[in-house]
Amino acid sequence: MRIKICGITRRDDAERALAIGADASGCVFYPGSPRAVSLDVAADISRGVSGRGMMVGLFVNQSAEDVQSVLDRVPLHTLQFHGAESEAFCRQFNRPYIKAIPMSGDINLADEHLAYASATALLLDSVHAGQFGGSGQCFDWRGVEPGLSRRMILAGGLSSTNVGAAIAQVQPAAVDVSSGVEKEVGIKDEAKMKAFIEAARSAALDIAL
Repeated sequence: MRIKICGITRRDDAERALAIGADASGCVFYPGSPRAVSLDVAADISRGVSGRGMMVGLFVNQSAEDVQSVLDRVPLHTLQFHGAESEAFCRQFNRPYIKAIPMSGDINLADEHLAYASATALLLDSVHAGQFGGSGQCFDWRGVEPGLSRRMILAGGLSSTNVGAAIAQVQPAAVDVSSGVEKEVGIKDEAKMKAFIEAARSAALDIAL
């Protein structure tokens, strides 16, 4: 079970997250997000992450030039696309990428699985008008078809109190949390991160046993 802490805005938070067991830190480069970071801040965060874990960059319907301008300054390991980006757009940067899938009632995950065959993973997130991630809202986990979980990252309203049940239901390859481990928007709470990581690891161990 891999764990990503997203919406990181401070190097200290990234370093703490990795020190207590997270596998990846995520930075938001979508200007419309309250957790968006500048290139200077992201570059500083990347120095804290380097050699200790993965750094993921989140984009929403941005131009190829915008994405490349980030890559020119920040050594991202993986790209995460939260908009209506096509597979061709996502893979043009020759980096591993994650495609977020908004879990609306009419979504067909098998179709999305085929449409983004080149993606490292599909991130299943809740739908919230005008917001791309970090909404703090869950979706109905029962809508995840069995057989696709090895390629799935589960997100959307997760916290230490529900991540165990979510993992038991969906059995994803990884979980992603942002607002569920914050003390205020963009500022992570070390105790909440630790509790989330422990709950996720425990649930994954129960499945393995």
